[in-house]
Amino acid sequence: MSEALIITLVAEGRLSPGDASAASDVVANTGAGIVAQSWLEAGDAFDIMARGDAASIRAALETALAAVDVIVQPAASPRRKTLIVADMDSTMISCECIDELADYAGVKAQVAAVTESAMRGELDFAGALHARVALLKGLPVATLDQCLKERVRLTPGARTLVQTMVANGARSLLVSGGFMHFAVPVARQIGFARVVANRLDLDGDVLAGTVADPIIDAAAKRILLEADGTALSAALVVGDGANDIPMITAAVDAGGLGIAYHAKPKTAAAARAHVRSGDLTVLLRAQGYRRADWING
Repeated sequence: MSEALIITLVAEGRLSPGDASAASDVVANTGAGIVAQSWLEAGDAFDIMARGDAASIRAALETALAAVDVIVQPAASPRRKTLIVADMDSTMISCECIDELADYAGVKAQVAAVTESAMRGELDFAGALHARVALLKGLPVATLDQCLKERVRLTPGARTLVQTMVANGARSLLVSGGFMHFAVPVARQIGFARVVANRLDLDGDVLAGTVADPIIDAAAKRILLEADGTALSAALVVGDGANDIPMITAAVDAGGLGIAYHAKPKTAAAARAHVRSGDLTVLLRAQGYRRADWING
């Protein structure tokens, strides 16, 4: 389908004029008509305004410029988004918390294998969650605080992305299939206004090996996105796993930015764009933010 598009190329500090020229040629070779092009920030990000087929242009550019992040979005939608909804594990933070807890419990190999299959979409998320949490039964609650302190690290660009958007009027929600024990402090560190995640049941001062209902799964994530009330064409949704696909596709279908971040293949295929090389500030470039506009909290 041919439509008016904004195509943004991002490679902070290493995007050359040759890259920009090559990208223009690639876009033109898809049959698209280039309307305008300009540097968003020299050496960092380049915009091409064109009319063509978004999927064809994305595929061609990702093949031709493997080290450059490519975002192709409808020009008719608001470029600066007024809502960000983000996954936590392996998106806003650099680890999978349940795998790290399993390491403390001595069952990481078993749990990580299930996590990987679930994130690839090979297993039912709720069933996989219950099976993994059961293996953590008896783990001291204090270990969760130890894990938070020792293992949980924010993804580069997370604070800058969220705080810049919030400073410009955006609403923000961290929604995770992980656990509130981690999501609440992570949301606070990054600057999210709201946070929703699963709750681990306790048996005194140890984990009971169960998760409280309702389960925050793929369907729940999409429901929370849609319940916000913001037009989805004005939403930025980002995640990495199969349980993020429904909320990502909801944004994509409405003309919004549904983004896969260093993601599994199924998630990358469902998204409008796949951030493969850069950090989360790529998503500020997608919205037309220059570095002088960023809030580095």
